[in-house]
Amino acid sequence: MKLKINPGAVIDTPGSTMQAKKVSFRNQKPITDYSKCIKCGKCWMNCPDMAFKPQKNGTFKNIERYCKGCGICANECPVKCIKMEIVQQ
Repeated sequence: MKLKINPGAVIDTPGSTMQAKKVSFRNQKPITDYSKCIKCGKCWMNCPDMAFKPQKNGTFKNIERYCKGCGICANECPVKCIKMEIVQQ
């Protein structure tokens, strides 16, 4: 007798945070002072939601509709050119 095992937790289509817009619940957003930016990319590398997009000039633009306002980018920035600002609703 063969035992048939049904796999559990099968994900047949990959998910992406790019599909989920997070603006509705956040209370802060990052504001970047590009005059202080050293183009290190730490904001982009550490963002859990891929809310930063590399630009041709070497900086990284925040894509607000994907940002959940966690502040990791501001915390990881070595020159502190990213500040978290309260979102006015």
